[in-house]
Amino acid sequence: MNARTLVLLAAALLPAAPAWAQAQAQKAKPAAKAAAKAKPAAPAAASGSNPKKLLPGAAGKVCLECHGDFEERLKKASVHSPVRTGDCIGCHNPHTSDHGKLLSASKNEVCATCHGSVVPAGAKSTHKPVTDNNCNLCHDPHASPYKANLIKDGNDLCASCHKTVVEAAASAKFKHSPVQKGCTTCHQPHGAASADLLKRDVPGLCLGCHKIESPILAKKHLNYPVKNARCTTCHDPHGSNQRGMFLNTVHPPVAKGQCSMCHDAPTSKNPFKTRQAGADLCRTCHSTKMTAMLDRARVHQPVAEGACLACHGPHASKDKGLLKGNAVTVCGECHADTVRRQAVSVTKHQPIASGDCSSCHDAHGGAAPLFFKNANGIELCGQCHDWQKHSTHPIGEKVKDPRNRNLFLQCSSCHRAHGSEYKHMIPYPTTTAMCTNCHENYRR
Repeated sequence: MNARTLVLLAAALLPAAPAWAQAQAQKAKPAAKAAAKAKPAAPAAASGSNPKKLLPGAAGKVCLECHGDFEERLKKASVHSPVRTGDCIGCHNPHTSDHGKLLSASKNEVCATCHGSVVPAGAKSTHKPVTDNNCNLCHDPHASPYKANLIKDGNDLCASCHKTVVEAAASAKFKHSPVQKGCTTCHQPHGAASADLLKRDVPGLCLGCHKIESPILAKKHLNYPVKNARCTTCHDPHGSNQRGMFLNTVHPPVAKGQCSMCHDAPTSKNPFKTRQAGADLCRTCHSTKMTAMLDRARVHQPVAEGACLACHGPHASKDKGLLKGNAVTVCGECHADTVRRQAVSVTKHQPIASGDCSSCHDAHGGAAPLFFKNANGIELCGQCHDWQKHSTHPIGEKVKDPRNRNLFLQCSSCHRAHGSEYKHMIPYPTTTAMCTNCHENYRR
């Protein structure tokens, strides 16, 4: 029974009704009037689809009255679905927000509401912009002339971060066809079940195009069964100036096709087995050099243990000396704390920043502590820094360190060669704090 019926019934019975009934009828009259004027309630589904109760067109069309530049954006080749359908409130709050651009959530949370599955489950590698939740680094959230709302086309976009790789591939004498077609021919842009964002692990990825058992390729590999070998130990997948797309530095036996100098014959039971183990194999060619290394007063541990392959690749490398990577990467395998210090240093030491640890250290060993190439620290730094012009502070063997009379003042007395969290690689927050460490009479 609705309110209006209740009022009519109460009115008919008023003469005989007790006082409480008359009071209830009087209370019901305003409710009945309000109910009569009220519009029919919207269906529950319709109400849920418009939680902000916006007028028709207010979700997007009205926005264009102020944001007229979006009319031109809508003409671009790739338009984000919410923009194309005029659903601005799909990403933005029309009134206020705790986030920039009136976004209804942080920019990456907004993207994840629709694109939450761009990284495959159990991914071994994830693209850094995705890890950093920085979708806008690659995509325009509204519209773009390129597919998938990318801010640049193809390899030009990848070059924004991977400039060295892209430029080297473009200038390579021998180019790899998939690279010219686009980086995404081999790599996934968001995340992958394989390392290095590869669509498949090597050699599986390579075998998709290269029929390794064909007579031509079999001959080039001297009939060694390389079907299960890692192609990138010899070849540069992005392009090379070496014929056969070899990496820049090739081990002479490999370059000359003399694999059997180190390995058993291709027809043997185990063709990839080396003729001798470890350093004994290297010694067959590098005997004089290895003997000289071991004769030094201080020997680097991998050298002492005969672990040449801890630092060097046996076939080919992008770096000199057949190093597995640049010196910072290779040295960082054991000296991660030192490399990390440089990474957080406010002032970068150029040799480390450029990956050239060998500017100061001999990687195999030496007579000086820490394998320094020159036992005199001042002269070592003087190879790059003219300290006499740089500073007038007295240094040298005749100048004792006030903090430790057993030491003399040198460059490392005030600077940390691998960097520090303060400017100029000094170990104190300010120059004053450093100087008054010795000159106590100037402390305040």
